Amino acid sequence: MNSGSSALQREATIVDLIPALRAFARTFCRDKTDADDLVQETLLKGIAHIDQFEPGTRMKSWLFTIMRNTFYTKHKVYMREAPGATDCASAHSISYGDQEWHIRSQEVHAAIGKLPPQQREVLVLIAIMGVSYEETASICGCAIGTIKSRLNRARMSLIEDLGETSSATAVDTSPNIPVLSSSPSSRR
Repeated sequence: MNSGSSALQREATIVDLIPALRAFARTFCRDKTDADDLVQETLLKGIAHIDQFEPGTRMKSWLFTIMRNTFYTKHKVYMREAPGATDCASAHSISYGDQEWHIRSQEVHAAIGKLPPQQREVLVLIAIMGVSYEETASICGCAIGTIKSRLNRARMSLIEDLGETSSATAVDTSPNIPVLSSSPSSRR
Protein backbone atom coordinates (compact mmCIF):
# COMPACT_ATOMS: atom_id res chain seq x y z
CA MET A 1 0.00 0.00 0.00
CA ASN A 2 2.96 2.28 0.59
CA SER A 3 4.05 1.98 -3.05
CA GLY A 4 0.53 3.01 -4.14
CA SER A 5 0.64 6.21 -2.12
CA SER A 6 4.17 6.83 -3.40
CA ALA A 7 2.94 6.50 -7.00
CA LEU A 8 0.12 8.99 -6.29
CA GLN A 9 2.64 11.35 -4.73
CA ARG A 10 4.88 11.14 -7.82
CA GLU A 11 1.91 11.79 -10.11
CA ALA A 12 0.94 14.84 -8.05
CA THR A 13 4.53 16.08 -8.25
CA ILE A 14 4.54 15.63 -12.04
CA VAL A 15 1.32 17.62 -12.38
CA ASP A 16 2.74 20.42 -10.20
CA LEU A 17 5.79 20.63 -12.49
CA ILE A 18 3.85 21.22 -15.72
CA PRO A 19 4.24 25.05 -15.62
CA ALA A 20 8.01 24.71 -15.13
CA LEU A 21 8.16 22.16 -17.94
CA ARG A 22 6.26 24.51 -20.25
CA ALA A 23 8.65 27.35 -19.43
CA PHE A 24 11.67 25.14 -20.04
CA ALA A 25 10.19 23.85 -23.30
CA ARG A 26 9.94 27.45 -24.56
CA THR A 27 13.75 27.64 -24.42
CA PHE A 28 13.83 24.93 -27.07
CA CYS A 29 10.74 25.79 -29.12
CA ARG A 30 9.70 29.28 -30.18
CA ASP A 31 6.23 28.13 -31.15
CA LYS A 32 3.91 27.53 -28.17
CA THR A 33 2.29 24.54 -29.85
CA ASP A 34 5.67 22.88 -30.42
CA ALA A 35 6.60 23.61 -26.80
CA ASP A 36 3.34 22.04 -25.59
CA ASP A 37 4.02 19.00 -27.77
CA LEU A 38 7.48 18.68 -26.21
CA VAL A 39 5.96 18.91 -22.71
CA GLN A 40 3.40 16.26 -23.60
CA GLU A 41 6.05 13.92 -24.96
CA THR A 42 8.18 14.50 -21.87
CA LEU A 43 5.25 13.72 -19.59
CA LEU A 44 4.41 10.57 -21.54
CA LYS A 45 7.99 9.34 -21.32
CA GLY A 46 8.24 10.30 -17.65
CA ILE A 47 5.05 8.49 -16.71
CA ALA A 48 5.94 5.47 -18.85
CA HIS A 49 9.32 5.19 -17.15
CA ILE A 50 8.36 6.34 -13.65
CA ASP A 51 9.79 3.09 -12.30
CA GLN A 52 13.25 4.36 -13.37
CA PHE A 53 12.94 7.49 -11.21
CA GLU A 54 15.26 7.24 -8.25
CA PRO A 55 13.60 8.23 -4.96
CA GLY A 56 15.58 10.91 -3.17
CA THR A 57 16.42 12.75 -6.40
CA ARG A 58 14.55 15.74 -7.80
CA MET A 59 11.63 14.94 -10.09
CA LYS A 60 12.05 18.33 -11.78
CA SER A 61 15.66 17.61 -12.77
CA TRP A 62 14.71 14.15 -13.97
CA LEU A 63 11.89 15.49 -16.19
CA PHE A 64 14.06 18.38 -17.46
CA THR A 65 16.70 15.83 -18.49
CA ILE A 66 14.07 13.76 -20.30
CA MET A 67 12.84 16.91 -22.07
CA ARG A 68 16.33 17.99 -23.06
CA ASN A 69 17.21 14.56 -24.43
CA THR A 70 13.89 14.32 -26.27
CA PHE A 71 14.39 17.72 -27.88
CA TYR A 72 17.94 17.00 -29.03
CA THR A 73 16.94 13.61 -30.43
CA LYS A 74 14.05 15.16 -32.37
CA HIS A 75 16.26 18.05 -33.50
CA LYS A 76 18.85 15.65 -34.97
CA VAL A 77 16.10 13.86 -36.92
CA TYR A 78 14.62 17.17 -38.08
CA MET A 79 17.99 18.49 -39.29
CA ARG A 80 18.52 15.28 -41.22
CA GLU A 81 15.07 15.52 -42.83
CA ALA A 82 14.60 19.33 -42.88
CA PRO A 83 12.75 20.86 -45.81
CA GLY A 84 14.66 23.45 -47.84
CA ALA A 85 12.24 26.34 -47.31
CA THR A 86 14.48 28.50 -45.10
CA ASP A 87 13.27 31.72 -46.74
CA CYS A 88 9.58 30.93 -46.33
CA ALA A 89 7.57 34.07 -45.48
CA SER A 90 5.60 32.21 -42.80
CA ALA A 91 8.80 31.74 -40.78
CA HIS A 92 9.28 35.49 -40.28
CA SER A 93 7.99 37.02 -37.08
CA ILE A 94 5.12 39.46 -37.02
CA SER A 95 5.81 43.12 -36.19
CA TYR A 96 3.73 44.65 -33.43
CA GLY A 97 3.37 48.20 -32.15
CA ASP A 98 6.20 50.67 -32.10
CA GLN A 99 6.53 51.11 -28.36
CA GLU A 100 10.17 51.24 -27.41
CA TRP A 101 9.81 48.64 -24.66
CA HIS A 102 8.20 46.20 -27.06
CA ILE A 103 10.91 46.70 -29.66
CA ARG A 104 13.59 46.25 -27.00
CA SER A 105 11.96 43.06 -25.72
CA GLN A 106 11.92 41.73 -29.29
CA GLU A 107 15.63 42.59 -29.58
CA VAL A 108 16.38 40.74 -26.35
CA HIS A 109 14.26 37.76 -27.43
CA ALA A 110 16.04 37.67 -30.81
CA ALA A 111 19.44 37.96 -29.11
CA ILE A 112 18.61 35.05 -26.80
CA GLY A 113 17.44 33.08 -29.84
CA LYS A 114 20.82 33.63 -31.52
CA LEU A 115 22.71 32.07 -28.63
CA PRO A 116 24.02 28.56 -29.12
CA PRO A 117 21.49 26.09 -27.65
CA GLN A 118 23.74 25.12 -24.72
CA GLN A 119 24.24 28.75 -23.66
CA ARG A 120 20.55 29.59 -24.13
CA GLU A 121 19.54 26.58 -22.08
CA VAL A 122 21.84 27.54 -19.19
CA LEU A 123 20.79 31.21 -19.33
CA VAL A 124 17.10 30.33 -19.14
CA LEU A 125 17.53 27.73 -16.41
CA ILE A 126 19.60 29.95 -14.13
CA ALA A 127 18.66 33.55 -14.95
CA ILE A 128 14.99 33.12 -15.76
CA MET A 129 13.81 30.00 -13.96
CA GLY A 130 16.11 30.36 -10.94
CA VAL A 131 17.50 26.84 -11.08
CA SER A 132 20.72 26.41 -9.07
CA TYR A 133 24.10 25.88 -10.72
CA GLU A 134 24.24 22.36 -9.28
CA GLU A 135 20.83 21.38 -10.58
CA THR A 136 21.57 22.96 -13.98
CA ALA A 137 24.81 20.97 -14.16
CA SER A 138 22.85 17.81 -13.40
CA ILE A 139 20.22 18.61 -16.05
CA CYS A 140 22.82 19.43 -18.70
CA GLY A 141 25.11 16.56 -17.74
CA CYS A 142 28.27 18.64 -17.25
CA ALA A 143 30.43 20.23 -14.54
CA ILE A 144 29.42 23.35 -12.60
CA GLY A 145 32.43 25.18 -14.04
CA THR A 146 31.11 24.49 -17.54
CA ILE A 147 27.71 25.85 -16.53
CA LYS A 148 29.28 29.04 -15.14
CA SER A 149 31.35 29.45 -18.29
CA ARG A 150 28.31 28.97 -20.56
CA LEU A 151 26.31 31.46 -18.51
CA ASN A 152 29.09 34.05 -18.66
CA ARG A 153 29.52 33.59 -22.42
CA ALA A 154 25.75 33.89 -22.89
CA ARG A 155 25.65 37.13 -20.90
CA MET A 156 28.60 38.57 -22.81
CA SER A 157 27.06 37.58 -26.15
CA LEU A 158 23.78 39.25 -25.18
CA ILE A 159 25.53 42.44 -24.12
CA GLU A 160 27.48 42.53 -27.37
CA ASP A 161 24.50 41.63 -29.57
CA LEU A 162 22.35 44.29 -27.92
CA GLY A 163 25.03 46.92 -28.53
CA GLU A 164 25.79 47.53 -24.88
CA THR A 165 29.30 48.29 -23.67
CA SER A 166 28.89 46.59 -20.30
CA SER A 167 26.25 44.97 -18.15
CA ALA A 168 25.89 48.25 -16.23
CA THR A 169 24.84 50.15 -19.38
CA ALA A 170 22.16 47.57 -20.09
CA VAL A 171 20.19 48.78 -17.06
CA ASP A 172 17.56 51.41 -17.85
CA THR A 173 18.25 54.62 -15.94
CA SER A 174 15.70 56.78 -17.72
CA PRO A 175 14.31 59.78 -15.82
CA ASN A 176 11.00 57.95 -15.28
CA ILE A 177 12.69 55.45 -13.00
CA PRO A 178 13.85 56.82 -9.64
CA VAL A 179 17.43 56.03 -8.75
CA LEU A 180 18.07 55.83 -5.02
CA SER A 181 21.15 57.55 -3.74
CA SER A 182 22.73 57.05 -0.36
CA SER A 183 24.10 60.58 -0.06
CA PRO A 184 22.06 62.88 2.20
CA SER A 185 22.47 65.87 -0.15
CA SER A 186 20.47 64.16 -2.88
CA ARG A 187 17.40 63.75 -0.63
CA ARG A 188 15.72 67.13 -0.95
